[in-house]
Amino acid sequence: MVDQISAIDNPPLDETLTPSMREDALRLAIEQFYFGYRAFTVQPDRILAERGLGRVHHRILYFVGRNPRISVNALLGMLSVSKQALNAPLRQLMDMQLVMIDTATHDKRVRELSLTPAGAELEAQLTGTQMQQLQTVFAQVGTNAEAGWHQVMRSLSAQG
Repeated sequence: MVDQISAIDNPPLDETLTPSMREDALRLAIEQFYFGYRAFTVQPDRILAERGLGRVHHRILYFVGRNPRISVNALLGMLSVSKQALNAPLRQLMDMQLVMIDTATHDKRVRELSLTPAGAELEAQLTGTQMQQLQTVFAQVGTNAEAGWHQVMRSLSAQG
């Protein structure tokens, strides 16, 4: 079992790494990513679980909140999921009156999503815990590390 506490904090990053050392550094990055993501999602997961919701619901709430009146098709593309995968959680959020759906004024065939006041409140609570966590961590590591983190996340997401 991997001991996340005793793992090397700063593996060597120069070109003199042996293949074995490079593999160890990459495995450490994977483990740090996993444990970091777990820590990043634990508080929102608890809040969501109290309502019988999960991470997929959080993603929907977040992106609908960030993109008011987003079309269902645009949300599908943003989340890279099928209509079937989105249907049940979106329907649940609508039934709970957290998300509402309207017909677009420019095209009656287009359905647009928005958060209800209750949905906006829940989204703010969920995202607020994560924003606070990131703010604390970025203050601890400094602006250069924050900029590096953004660069890594941008590069990683561009590969998906």
